[in-house]
Amino acid sequence: MFKTLRKTLVISAIAVSAQAMAALNTPAFADYPDSKPIEVIVGYSAGGGTDVLARVVGKYLEQELGNDARVVIKNQPGAGGQIGFTSVARAKADGYTLGTFNLPAAMALTYDRKAAYDANSFDYLANVVHDPNTLVVSQTSPYHSLKELIQAAKEKPGSVGMALASLGGNDHFSALLLAAAADTEFNLIPFSGASMARTALLGGHVAAGTMALSQTIGFEDELRVLAVLDDKRSSFAPDVPTAKEQGYDVEMGSYRGFVAPHGLPEKVKTRLVTAFKALADNKKLRDELAAQGNTLDIITGDDYRQLNDAQSDVARKLWESHPWK
Repeated sequence: MFKTLRKTLVISAIAVSAQAMAALNTPAFADYPDSKPIEVIVGYSAGGGTDVLARVVGKYLEQELGNDARVVIKNQPGAGGQIGFTSVARAKADGYTLGTFNLPAAMALTYDRKAAYDANSFDYLANVVHDPNTLVVSQTSPYHSLKELIQAAKEKPGSVGMALASLGGNDHFSALLLAAAADTEFNLIPFSGASMARTALLGGHVAAGTMALSQTIGFEDELRVLAVLDDKRSSFAPDVPTAKEQGYDVEMGSYRGFVAPHGLPEKVKTRLVTAFKALADNKKLRDELAAQGNTLDIITGDDYRQLNDAQSDVARKLWESHPWK
């Protein structure tokens, strides 16, 4: 009896020791985040829309994570965001390196060039903003409706100049999808950024343009928005009909969110996703984004991955039918 008891005690002691050793050799993910700052890599320059979003969301994310969490922004601009996306994909998957993620642009880059990442390179935390595209003309334009603009394009295919911020992004895809839905052709004219495209449009150098709705905010006296490319009207432009309302089944816009390198410890991933989910009910964040013309649209985890896959599929099909390089 005593031998059996002694053997049981020895085995129990060994088990406890093993557990203690395992605890010593396992990172304290339950305490995430600790004193180490969480770095958010932004693949665009400081002051741009994605950079501003990261800084605004970062301060609210700190509050949700608690533990005196610190979020710092690191800008790595270049190659249309590719440098930043690649840095995130290659980073250590410990929760201390996150990155902003722009759809459909991030996935479009994997089709028109060699990229060191793909859809499986990331853990998808949360989309935060959805900024639908619009079809716009200047206030001096003879076109007062989307129907009138498309009719002009049909009469002389390729004659209607369409300003784009760049090729291979949501502006470009909006123009291609609308042309396909209307069975016509536009003369696509890419610029180096939305501001230059807008300037060309206001200067009368192009007939129309497609840009994110937020990029029309503050230019209401100069721009006439003919359509919003979304499934419903925007609260920022409630009087503007969607393209669908006008007979053209087109949706496109810019989604901006946050990802991490693939392979986060499950507890860390859950902690981050939970924090982002909580932001959906943060009125201060919603109001701050609204002041910039952005709609808070929290989509997390597997749902965010599905959004990525759907946007990637759109980019792939357009690349196959209209390669832009």
